[in-house]
Amino acid sequence: MLVKSIIAGLAGTALLATVAVAQTPTDKGDKMSPAATSPAPAASTSATSPTEFKGNWRASKVAGLSVYNDKNESVGSINDLLMDKSGTIKAVVIGVGGFLGVGEHLVAVPLDKVKFVSEPIAYTGASNSTGGTAKTNTTTGAAPAAAAAKPNPWYPDHAVFNASKDELKAMPEFKYSID
Repeated sequence: MLVKSIIAGLAGTALLATVAVAQTPTDKGDKMSPAATSPAPAASTSATSPTEFKGNWRASKVAGLSVYNDKNESVGSINDLLMDKSGTIKAVVIGVGGFLGVGEHLVAVPLDKVKFVSEPIAYTGASNSTGGTAKTNTTTGAAPAAAAAKPNPWYPDHAVFNASKDELKAMPEFKYSID
Protein backbone atom coordinates (compact mmCIF):
# COMPACT_ATOMS: atom_id res chain seq x y z
CA MET A 1 0.00 0.00 0.00
CA LEU A 2 2.85 2.35 0.84
CA VAL A 3 4.51 1.59 -2.47
CA LYS A 4 1.34 2.55 -4.35
CA SER A 5 1.17 5.85 -2.48
CA ILE A 6 4.79 6.63 -3.28
CA ILE A 7 4.30 5.80 -6.96
CA ALA A 8 1.17 7.95 -7.11
CA GLY A 9 3.06 10.84 -5.48
CA LEU A 10 5.94 10.55 -7.93
CA ALA A 11 3.54 10.40 -10.89
CA GLY A 12 1.74 13.51 -9.65
CA THR A 13 5.03 15.35 -9.19
CA ALA A 14 6.10 14.41 -12.70
CA LEU A 15 2.84 15.72 -14.14
CA LEU A 16 3.18 19.01 -12.28
CA ALA A 17 6.77 19.38 -13.45
CA THR A 18 5.76 18.96 -17.10
CA VAL A 19 3.13 21.69 -16.72
CA ALA A 20 5.72 24.07 -15.24
CA VAL A 21 8.19 23.35 -18.05
CA ALA A 22 5.53 23.90 -20.71
CA GLN A 23 4.83 27.47 -19.58
CA THR A 24 6.20 30.26 -21.74
CA PRO A 25 8.71 32.63 -20.12
CA THR A 26 7.55 36.14 -19.35
CA ASP A 27 9.19 39.22 -20.82
CA LYS A 28 11.58 40.82 -18.31
CA GLY A 29 11.89 44.13 -20.08
CA ASP A 30 14.54 43.03 -22.61
CA LYS A 31 14.26 45.52 -25.48
CA MET A 32 15.62 43.02 -28.04
CA SER A 33 13.26 40.16 -27.24
CA PRO A 34 10.58 39.35 -29.82
CA ALA A 35 7.90 39.60 -27.15
CA ALA A 36 8.81 43.22 -26.48
CA THR A 37 8.75 44.29 -30.14
CA SER A 38 5.71 42.39 -31.47
CA PRO A 39 2.22 43.72 -30.89
CA ALA A 40 -0.06 41.81 -28.53
CA PRO A 41 -2.48 39.47 -30.36
CA ALA A 42 -6.16 40.25 -30.19
CA ALA A 43 -7.74 38.12 -27.47
CA SER A 44 -11.16 38.13 -29.12
CA THR A 45 -10.10 36.19 -32.23
CA SER A 46 -10.24 32.75 -30.59
CA ALA A 47 -12.00 33.34 -27.29
CA THR A 48 -15.75 32.88 -27.01
CA SER A 49 -18.09 34.32 -24.47
CA PRO A 50 -19.74 31.94 -21.99
CA THR A 51 -23.20 33.10 -23.09
CA GLU A 52 -22.51 32.07 -26.69
CA PHE A 53 -23.10 28.41 -25.79
CA LYS A 54 -26.08 28.92 -23.50
CA GLY A 55 -28.74 26.30 -24.20
CA ASN A 56 -26.28 23.69 -25.52
CA TRP A 57 -25.84 20.36 -23.73
CA ARG A 58 -22.64 18.69 -22.64
CA ALA A 59 -22.16 15.39 -24.49
CA SER A 60 -20.27 13.99 -21.50
CA LYS A 61 -23.43 14.41 -19.41
CA VAL A 62 -25.80 13.02 -22.07
CA ALA A 63 -23.90 9.72 -22.12
CA GLY A 64 -25.19 7.81 -19.12
CA LEU A 65 -28.67 9.37 -19.07
CA SER A 66 -31.53 7.06 -18.22
CA VAL A 67 -33.91 6.24 -21.07
CA TYR A 68 -37.63 5.81 -20.41
CA ASN A 69 -40.52 4.94 -22.69
CA ASP A 70 -43.79 6.89 -22.96
CA LYS A 71 -45.18 4.98 -19.96
CA ASN A 72 -42.29 6.22 -17.72
CA GLU A 73 -40.79 2.71 -17.60
CA SER A 74 -37.01 2.56 -17.52
CA VAL A 75 -35.76 0.80 -20.67
CA GLY A 76 -32.00 1.44 -20.51
CA SER A 77 -29.38 4.16 -20.61
CA ILE A 78 -27.44 6.11 -23.23
CA ASN A 79 -24.01 4.56 -23.70
CA ASP A 80 -22.70 6.68 -26.55
CA LEU A 81 -23.45 9.31 -29.17
CA LEU A 82 -22.46 8.65 -32.79
CA MET A 83 -21.60 11.64 -34.99
CA ASP A 84 -20.49 12.19 -38.55
CA LYS A 85 -17.18 13.79 -39.51
CA SER A 86 -18.66 17.28 -39.37
CA GLY A 87 -19.65 16.78 -35.72
CA THR A 88 -23.39 16.36 -36.19
CA ILE A 89 -24.82 13.72 -33.87
CA LYS A 90 -26.56 11.07 -35.97
CA ALA A 91 -27.43 8.26 -33.55
CA VAL A 92 -27.76 7.39 -29.89
CA VAL A 93 -26.45 4.04 -28.60
CA ILE A 94 -28.76 2.73 -25.89
CA GLY A 95 -27.73 -0.07 -23.54
CA VAL A 96 -30.58 -2.39 -22.58
CA GLY A 97 -30.55 -5.00 -19.82
CA GLY A 98 -27.46 -6.46 -18.25
CA PHE A 99 -25.92 -5.69 -14.91
CA LEU A 100 -23.04 -3.21 -14.63
CA GLY A 101 -22.45 -3.47 -18.37
CA VAL A 102 -22.28 -7.29 -18.40
CA GLY A 103 -24.81 -8.88 -20.73
CA GLU A 104 -25.96 -5.50 -21.99
CA HIS A 105 -27.60 -5.35 -25.43
CA LEU A 106 -26.55 -2.22 -27.38
CA VAL A 107 -28.93 -0.68 -29.89
CA ALA A 108 -28.25 2.33 -32.13
CA VAL A 109 -31.29 4.50 -32.82
CA PRO A 110 -31.48 7.70 -34.89
CA LEU A 111 -31.21 10.88 -32.85
CA ASP A 112 -34.53 12.20 -34.17
CA LYS A 113 -36.35 9.23 -32.58
CA VAL A 114 -35.07 10.13 -29.09
CA LYS A 115 -36.66 12.96 -27.13
CA PHE A 116 -34.70 14.68 -24.37
CA VAL A 117 -36.58 16.01 -21.35
CA SER A 118 -35.24 18.54 -18.85
CA GLU A 119 -37.89 18.04 -16.16
CA PRO A 120 -37.55 15.03 -13.83
CA ILE A 121 -40.07 12.22 -14.07
CA ALA A 122 -43.01 12.84 -11.77
CA TYR A 123 -43.48 9.67 -9.78
CA THR A 124 -46.97 9.17 -8.49
CA GLY A 125 -46.53 7.18 -5.31
CA ALA A 126 -49.02 4.37 -4.83
CA SER A 127 -51.06 4.96 -1.73
CA ASN A 128 -52.23 2.14 0.49
CA SER A 129 -55.99 1.95 0.35
CA THR A 130 -58.00 -0.02 2.84
CA GLY A 131 -61.79 0.05 2.85
CA GLY A 132 -61.98 3.00 0.46
CA THR A 133 -59.88 5.37 2.57
CA ALA A 134 -56.45 6.38 1.44
CA LYS A 135 -53.59 6.19 3.90
CA THR A 136 -50.34 7.95 3.40
CA ASN A 137 -47.17 6.11 4.29
CA THR A 138 -45.18 8.24 6.68
CA THR A 139 -42.12 7.37 8.64
CA THR A 140 -41.12 9.05 11.86
CA GLY A 141 -38.10 11.22 11.18
CA ALA A 142 -38.48 11.00 7.41
CA ALA A 143 -36.95 13.72 5.30
CA PRO A 144 -39.40 16.29 3.94
CA ALA A 145 -40.43 15.95 0.33
CA ALA A 146 -37.87 17.50 -1.96
CA ALA A 147 -38.90 20.69 -3.65
CA ALA A 148 -38.97 20.69 -7.42
CA ALA A 149 -35.35 21.00 -8.45
CA LYS A 150 -34.39 23.55 -11.04
CA PRO A 151 -33.31 21.72 -14.22
CA ASN A 152 -29.64 21.98 -15.12
CA PRO A 153 -29.22 24.04 -18.32
CA TRP A 154 -26.12 22.05 -19.37
CA TYR A 155 -27.77 18.64 -19.73
CA PRO A 156 -31.24 17.07 -19.83
CA ASP A 157 -32.70 15.00 -16.99
CA HIS A 158 -33.51 11.92 -19.08
CA ALA A 159 -34.32 10.68 -22.58
CA VAL A 160 -37.53 9.16 -23.93
CA PHE A 161 -37.64 6.46 -26.62
CA ASN A 162 -41.01 4.90 -27.38
CA ALA A 163 -40.25 1.19 -27.03
CA SER A 164 -40.35 -1.44 -24.32
CA LYS A 165 -37.27 -3.28 -23.05
CA ASP A 166 -38.33 -6.36 -24.97
CA GLU A 167 -38.74 -4.39 -28.21
CA LEU A 168 -35.28 -2.86 -27.77
CA LYS A 169 -33.72 -6.27 -27.06
CA ALA A 170 -35.35 -7.60 -30.24
CA MET A 171 -33.65 -4.89 -32.35
CA PRO A 172 -30.37 -5.75 -34.11
CA GLU A 173 -27.42 -5.42 -31.75
CA PHE A 174 -25.03 -2.54 -32.39
CA LYS A 175 -21.36 -3.49 -32.45
CA TYR A 176 -18.34 -1.23 -32.79
CA SER A 177 -16.66 -2.72 -35.83
CA ILE A 178 -13.26 -1.73 -37.20
CA ASP A 179 -13.88 -3.04 -40.73
